[in-house]
Amino acid sequence: MNRKTVRIIALRSFALVIVLGASQTRAKDSKTPYSSMAPLDQYLMTDGNAEIALARSAAPESISRDAEVFVLGRHGYETAVKGKNGFVCIVERSWMAPFDDPEFLNPDQRLPLCLNSPAARSHLPLTFKMTELAMTGLSKTQMFDSIKAAFDKKELPLPEPGEVCYMMSKQQYFGRKYGNADPHLMFWIPKTDDMFWGAGLPGSPVYVHQYSPEPITEFIISVSKWSDGTPAPTD
Repeated sequence: MNRKTVRIIALRSFALVIVLGASQTRAKDSKTPYSSMAPLDQYLMTDGNAEIALARSAAPESISRDAEVFVLGRHGYETAVKGKNGFVCIVERSWMAPFDDPEFLNPDQRLPLCLNSPAARSHLPLTFKMTELAMTGLSKTQMFDSIKAAFDKKELPLPEPGEVCYMMSKQQYFGRKYGNADPHLMFWIPKTDDMFWGAGLPGSPVYVHQYSPEPITEFIISVSKWSDGTPAPTD
């Protein structure tokens, strides 16, 4: 190795040290953007009718028009509209995102979904519990531990057979990374081997999520239309 080569390597190494040092300094100086609960007003929608409409946009009108609707108030979710068909529509907030989601507690997230009766019976208790914990101001770790304990003690129910959840709203917003995602259906079952469904395999239309600490497997199937019947993007 000649002297010129050694000098180039030394210069590159020195530059790398500077870059790494600067990156580490920035990492230490920067704060996690959603490390704690924002002021409650940022999560609320001031227009109750707008939240009802957003909740109903999760499913086709033939389903959502007769569904029960919940809206988020200062003390948790409240019934805004009584239902007739057993479905429940609700706009969830970012504390229902996975605990490892970097935008967990992002006040901008709006997640409208519409649940059939079995899904409402098992999923809404989790939604209400997570909402209660978030509004209490607990840390993410404390919320995680509380949910794990609730499932361990069977205080929160496991999914029932026949559950389905519609998330087909054009207005759904999952945060900066995913935007409004795509229209899809979700199916929840007690934690299982996702290979039984062929989920996540190349070419399979079935996606799978298993969020800790919930002992639940979530299967997702994208659909080609939004709830209003218009075509969804194909890419």
